[in-house]
Amino acid sequence: MSEAEDRELDALQAALAAEHAAVYGYGVVGGRIGEERRAEARTAYDAHRARRDALAREVRDRGGEPVAAAAGYALPFAVPDAVTAVRLAAELEDRVAGVYSDLVRAAGGGRRASAAGALREAAVRAVRWRGGSVAFPGLAERADGASASGSAPVTPTT
Repeated sequence: MSEAEDRELDALQAALAAEHAAVYGYGVVGGRIGEERRAEARTAYDAHRARRDALAREVRDRGGEPVAAAAGYALPFAVPDAVTAVRLAAELEDRVAGVYSDLVRAAGGGRRASAAGALREAAVRAVRWRGGSVAFPGLAERADGASASGSAPVTPTT
């Protein structure tokens, strides 16, 4: 495999890991979100599951072994109620967008277009959850100096 192909596979694996974490995170969101936004949370959960499954297939198609989901994840903050569940949903989408921006940089052709679509979808969901947008979704420079590279919505617990 060439160096570019290795970078692309690494970025695919990072996106897969982020989707595993987002699926877990939306499980928490769904358990705390108010009834008025429960359908929105379910739709996002389903979208992340579908992206996760597609990424696992892509990794396999490239000859890789898809990264497995962790047994558990540490949330970035406590989520005791519906207000913080909405905040977590926006955070999940921001972090997933960051990982997809890395995949956009690493990929080419149809995979780049697919990654750009996933980044756009995450950015739109983040806006819906937050009620506002950022100038450049998925880029670390846009918020608090946090690194988009390799970030995951929630971190695995060991």
